[in-house]
Amino acid sequence: MCERFHRLLMLLLIASSFPCSTLWAHEGGHGDSANSRTWYLADGSHFHGSYISADDGKVLILTSSGRVRSIALADLKESTRSWVLEKKREIQRLNASNEMILIAHRNEEELQQDTSRPAIADAFAPFASTVNVRWDRDFLFVESNGIPDHPMMVGIRAWQQQVPLPQPYRGDNAWRIPLHPVPAKKPMSANGKFLRGAIALAVNGVPIFNPLNNRGDDAYLVGELDQYGGHCGRADDYHYHIAPVHLEKIVGKGQPIGYALDGYPLYGYQDPTDPDFAPLDWLNGHRDAQGNYHYHATPKYPYINGGFFGEVVERDDQVDPQPRAQGVREALPPMRGATITKFEQKDGTSTLTYEVQGKPGTVRYMPQPDGSYQFVFTDPAGRTNTESYRPRTRGPGGGRGPGGGKPPEPPPKKPGAQAIKKPDPQSKANAIVLSSSSVDAKGALSVDCSCDGKGQSPAIAWTGLPEGTKSIAVSMWHEAPDREKSYWLVYNIPADVTKLEQNSKGVGTFGVNDKKRAEYDPVCSKGPGSKTYHLTVYAFSSTIQNSSSELNRNRLLEEFRKFGLGEKTLDFTYERK
Repeated sequence: MCERFHRLLMLLLIASSFPCSTLWAHEGGHGDSANSRTWYLADGSHFHGSYISADDGKVLILTSSGRVRSIALADLKESTRSWVLEKKREIQRLNASNEMILIAHRNEEELQQDTSRPAIADAFAPFASTVNVRWDRDFLFVESNGIPDHPMMVGIRAWQQQVPLPQPYRGDNAWRIPLHPVPAKKPMSANGKFLRGAIALAVNGVPIFNPLNNRGDDAYLVGELDQYGGHCGRADDYHYHIAPVHLEKIVGKGQPIGYALDGYPLYGYQDPTDPDFAPLDWLNGHRDAQGNYHYHATPKYPYINGGFFGEVVERDDQVDPQPRAQGVREALPPMRGATITKFEQKDGTSTLTYEVQGKPGTVRYMPQPDGSYQFVFTDPAGRTNTESYRPRTRGPGGGRGPGGGKPPEPPPKKPGAQAIKKPDPQSKANAIVLSSSSVDAKGALSVDCSCDGKGQSPAIAWTGLPEGTKSIAVSMWHEAPDREKSYWLVYNIPADVTKLEQNSKGVGTFGVNDKKRAEYDPVCSKGPGSKTYHLTVYAFSSTIQNSSSELNRNRLLEEFRKFGLGEKTLDFTYERK
């Protein structure tokens, strides 16, 4: 290695004696996190890597895994493509000068020779049959399918109708743990933040999400978790919401059971007899006798790391970057009154059994040779419905995809019970016409309706509501990678009202947004590029009888499934400058 360094030094000394216009465009070596950026593709996907060069309509990128990708500029999202073109012009300007700039780039073989196995990799070794690790100078990359080697789903009594499916946490989509965590100048709390995606990774390769679900509720206390503290998200992706302390039986007491995405380890419950026993700070962590910071599990909230002692990048309410879950079907609504009693996997077929009012139902599913999945739903009344789903090409974490199957029918009503209306909203949606004076001719939202302006709710007007409409609701939402984010909700608008003015007040009843506030939450995306948002107008056959002061978007959709007559959505965009 010293010989190679001296040869490079000689080259630099010789080159400095004469002018040269050659520039090597690559920004840094393998795993160069300082120059890594997020690359957004036109199909909605993204990955992370460093710019190398651009020519002949293509761009070369060194990915975080050390692989060079060649991508056509036409396949990049417009904002990313503009960045590449500007980068290319910058390099051309530098090449026009008389300065010589040399950036050495060691090849993969040299890098592996120089990079020894980090100690953090040993924490994942007990699960080597299902978890693979690799590393560079800055990060440990963890590959898995997200399926643990323990029973799943049993005991869940607030079921979102999701089931465990393997996830592609591999290659460029692997988990990334910093090898050299850096204390943040201002640690960040996860209470009410980072409600999307994972905030830690268990040593068995299963992600650990915020203890608060995407509605801000304690997932454990509301009955959403199984006996191991996990459940499945909208992409049928299994993950924990509390500390997986059961892993101590495998890794050994006093060994890490996970790592927060800031790089600091997560240990099990504290033992008062431990030599380093000390009170935990507000993040559920402290330093040991050697001054090394780590988190501990606790039996009460926040259960895991209560935020981040170390540096992380927060984008769109999640740690960025992190892997994308890949769903195969559209997310279904919650099944009221269902409790999961059994989950079995045998010969490639998975069967989930649940009960509603003491009567069992099942969801049986199995992968097909063509990559699709076949689902067989049997409801508590004995009715069976078979659906096939192909992997969706968009969105991590269960973003809504095309098609999707039908959920199992609910159990029959008791004799004498009022029949629930089964609306077909889409059949009447085309008659509804929407317009907004807050959206310009190009479909862009007025800056006054964002956090960059006055933060006012947008105007929305409608005509052509279905006959029999008794009340109207308006919802503004955004299809985030792992959920539908709600910004604004107004319901029980009188049927004779035809519009809401910009910054409307006093018409209808405000529901709560994702911040659990009965107000408009102005769009304020921190991510690059233009984002698409939606305004949906719902027509109801009755007013909504809300016994709670916190009617949110999920509750609204439940009411719409019962009493909806029709809906129509207006799409628009906003891009922060």
